[in-house]
Amino acid sequence: MNRPISTLITTIGLLAAVPAEAEQFRLQGGGSLKWFGLKIYDAKLLTPQPVSSPEIFQSPFALELTYARAFSRDKIAERSIEEIKRLGLGTPTQHQQWLAQMNAVFPNVQSNDRLRGVHRPGQGAQFYLNDRRIGSIDDPEFSRAFFSIWFDPKTAEPSLRASLFGAQASRAP
Repeated sequence: MNRPISTLITTIGLLAAVPAEAEQFRLQGGGSLKWFGLKIYDAKLLTPQPVSSPEIFQSPFALELTYARAFSRDKIAERSIEEIKRLGLGTPTQHQQWLAQMNAVFPNVQSNDRLRGVHRPGQGAQFYLNDRRIGSIDDPEFSRAFFSIWFDPKTAEPSLRASLFGAQASRAP
């Protein structure tokens, strides 16, 4: 099939903007993170099929955060590394590498911005801001450590974790 180059470029751009998995992902659960009563973000777990905690990292999923206020990329990356360290994941060298990679990929966010991370087993994580692909970190250990912030049993926010997994029983097939 012969297509003009502009059509191919447009098609490639559209494919890069929306994760291929997005069409097959469905809401599994969601909740809000609050700090001293202030909403930080709403979170949603999107999965191709319901998953339980022990099997979360075995298949692709997306975690979508809709921010309630503005945050700098530096603050998001630094807070992520703090939580990864608190969970005892990674080495000091990995922490430095991951912090640099997150600072390179993560954007500054404003109120109502949606930051979506897609876990790709054995590959790493892709990130989207308001459905536009902003980059990836191609390191499976990073992906597992990063998403463990929300899904590890030792998370700092166990009620949010439960809410993210909680909708699986009521989700229609």
